[in-house]
Amino acid sequence: MIKADLKEQFHSVFGLEAEAMFFSPGRINLIGEHTDYNGGHVFPAAITLGTYGAARKRADQTCRFYSENFSELGVIAVDLNNLAFDKKDNWTNYAKGVIKYLKAAGHRIDTGFDLYVKGTIPNGSGLSSSASLELLVGIVCETLYELDLARLDLVKIGKETENNFIGVNSGIMDQFAIGMGADEKAIYLDTNTLDYALVPLELGDYQIVIMNTTKRRELADSKYNQRRSECEKALEELQKGVPITSLGDLDDALFDQYAYLIKDGIRIKRARHAVSENQRTLKALEALQAGKLDIFGRLMNASHISLEHDYDVTGIELDTLVHTAWEQEGVLGARMTGAGFGGCAIAIVDKKQVESFKKAVEERYQDVIGYKPEFYIAEVAQGAHLL
Repeated sequence: MIKADLKEQFHSVFGLEAEAMFFSPGRINLIGEHTDYNGGHVFPAAITLGTYGAARKRADQTCRFYSENFSELGVIAVDLNNLAFDKKDNWTNYAKGVIKYLKAAGHRIDTGFDLYVKGTIPNGSGLSSSASLELLVGIVCETLYELDLARLDLVKIGKETENNFIGVNSGIMDQFAIGMGADEKAIYLDTNTLDYALVPLELGDYQIVIMNTTKRRELADSKYNQRRSECEKALEELQKGVPITSLGDLDDALFDQYAYLIKDGIRIKRARHAVSENQRTLKALEALQAGKLDIFGRLMNASHISLEHDYDVTGIELDTLVHTAWEQEGVLGARMTGAGFGGCAIAIVDKKQVESFKKAVEERYQDVIGYKPEFYIAEVAQGAHLL
């Protein structure tokens, strides 16, 4: 049904038949937040909310892009020989960046293509719509031009687009989760080495509920880059006394011994979060593998407290959702997910309690914030693929 709809929509926009259809998921992160650029571990999973695409190769040097989500922008045409960032090209800059870096890596993309896009990730929700789009464009190019492309290379090109083309100084977690995801499995990733393991996400009588603040967040304009620079400065200070290459090399005890080297109280808090969050992620893997979901849930709660007080990236919207979730029956744990500053939180909730949970959280949120949140059930999905 989805493929038939995509074909029909592609034809209505471009007047031609699509050659191929694609899906690229969004992602949640179970635990391990703001650790991916601090050399720590993360624990994300790809989800069934994501970005659909239909594409067809062209014979000329033009790429034409249309998004159902930005229909008011119409078709945006881009010259394959001019792939510079241009603000007026809006969302298609993500596509331009991926094509540019694929070509720079020696992959032959010698003609343009038409691409119809429809995203089911709520815009600005922090479920990684930008990385989803980057990986979608990557697998479109891989398929249409028969590129010999290792998936990890495509993941890295997505990150390069985000960092160097869009200007967001993010880590590799989002693109990795979306590129490498698997059905019913979370990804335990060491961001230093890119060693990873697919871990069965066996939640038994529980399921993951995504809670959307509906407060839009813009990563490039947020305090994200500031947090990263605070951590980098703290690392430099620590390196004067302890031989480490990243904050992820420290455990809590070692950090306590050397925290005096950091000359600013704010930077101590930022670094303490990066270190303690990495340790929580190690413990969360052990808890999940041992079937100790209660411990896993408490580690999620501790993660949110650290993000709220040490890293200062939550805000009243996320805190209201999470603190209210903690009070509800049948909830093992809850925390913000993603970069913060708005976006989404997740909770692990007893399936029998989900409806009463949503009702209670919605009522409190509306009382405090003045408008309703949104809720989605997170089904764990396969990474970006041809439909």
